[in-house]
Amino acid sequence: MIIYSHQPEAYECPFCRIVSGNGRPNKGTKQRDIIYQNKHVTAFIASKWWPNNKGHVLVIPNEHYENIYALPAELAAEIHRAAQLTALAMKRTYGCDGISTRQHNEPAGNQDVWHYHLHVYPRYENDTLYLTRGYESEPDERPFYAEKLRLWIQENN
Repeated sequence: MIIYSHQPEAYECPFCRIVSGNGRPNKGTKQRDIIYQNKHVTAFIASKWWPNNKGHVLVIPNEHYENIYALPAELAAEIHRAAQLTALAMKRTYGCDGISTRQHNEPAGNQDVWHYHLHVYPRYENDTLYLTRGYESEPDERPFYAEKLRLWIQENN
């Protein structure tokens, strides 16, 4: 298999820190932002938000795989199962009009964290998601969204 890697040498992966529980005291994702976790995947409220699509979720494999080229197919199925669960939870708790998923690979594909991740966005009529820029949310903003999704998933999974 050909590996397409852009991960810097000695890369300290922020997503691996989330899975291991070794978060940092910064604005990044905290353990309380996790909405779903099993032995294969972790889903959490992203720390980067878009103005009209707050509370979007990232679903990652628990093991470190840089991108789609390296991701085993069986893990892709686990990731999409968690994404589907997340989408259903968003529809029920956020009252959104739709869901978008997206995933980026390599710098030209807009990947900026070198650990495979799938975005799950709540969508609203005329939300201009693709016309706006993301920003770093405050850690105290995220639990509101995480608790809603986590509770729905616990009750319905």
